[in-house]
Amino acid sequence: MKKAFFLFFVAIFSGFAQNTTNTVSLNVKIANRFSDTITISSGRTFKQKVGINKKGEFQTTFEASKDGGLYRLNDGNEGTTMFLKNGYDLTLTLDTKDFDETIVYKGKGANENNYLAKKALSDEKFEMDLEALFDADEATFKEALAKKKANDISMIDGKGFDETLVKMLRPSFDQEEKFLLDYYNQKVAAKKMEGIASPSFDYENHKGGKTKLEDLRGKYVYIDVWATWCGPCIAEIPHLKKVEEKYHGKNIEFVSISVDTEKDYEKWKKMVVAKELGGIQLFADKNWTSDFIKAYGINAIPRFILIGPDGKVIKADAARPSSASLTELLDSLVK
Repeated sequence: MKKAFFLFFVAIFSGFAQNTTNTVSLNVKIANRFSDTITISSGRTFKQKVGINKKGEFQTTFEASKDGGLYRLNDGNEGTTMFLKNGYDLTLTLDTKDFDETIVYKGKGANENNYLAKKALSDEKFEMDLEALFDADEATFKEALAKKKANDISMIDGKGFDETLVKMLRPSFDQEEKFLLDYYNQKVAAKKMEGIASPSFDYENHKGGKTKLEDLRGKYVYIDVWATWCGPCIAEIPHLKKVEEKYHGKNIEFVSISVDTEKDYEKWKKMVVAKELGGIQLFADKNWTSDFIKAYGINAIPRFILIGPDGKVIKADAARPSSASLTELLDSLVK
């Protein structure tokens, strides 16, 4: 499952050898595997693809970082985070039909890693409750965050987990609380913009010339704020293409605004062509400090905005193209 909060590094390796105190040994069995290869990674420093047999099994050893670290194991789009250090000898079993719910570790290092699997499920449940919490008042939202942090702390205190892992986790609880509170305030600010005239833009069009918001008056305008370096932005492109196709010829324009810096201008030009991006492709004049971007308080991307034919904001923080709620909304508006 996709996690919004628990930001981790990455995991796994390949080869066949006997475990020593200078390596990690990992035996994995995946029921209903998605692919023939498993990706193992740790941040930007390590990434490797490992073959998995027809039974969904593989064994590997590798040398971990000196004090241990966070790794990521991915089967297709699904993945799990692990804490690994030299001397760990782990067996991992899971079933992709219920990926997170079926993860079980045994062996040396199992306590730390079973905890991480449990934490992922806890975060997922909290994420499902977030939409309702975003509609609550600030005091209620802060109370929910405080309860979450207290629960996170209780899950590691006095459990005998590896000291390196605990030191990694403790600061993340405060960081997550701040991140979610900032996101809540962004949502509140976005709601205040709904029903008022949208700030305007006048940006370079990939096809030539410039395009301003007023040029699109009389139509709904769905805006995607993105950048060429933004992975989640790129992931939304196939979904955006499908939405554009569904409403082709109807009273709506799809506008993508890049907040790339000048040094990535040519990269933007080439990516629009290479990925066959549709709609109206614009390049913001001053990236993150562009007036339109600042007016909407955009400090994270992708960000989506829906503006009405009268130029007024319908949703200052609209649903993503991958969300069914977007087409439900557009179906009720666009003719």
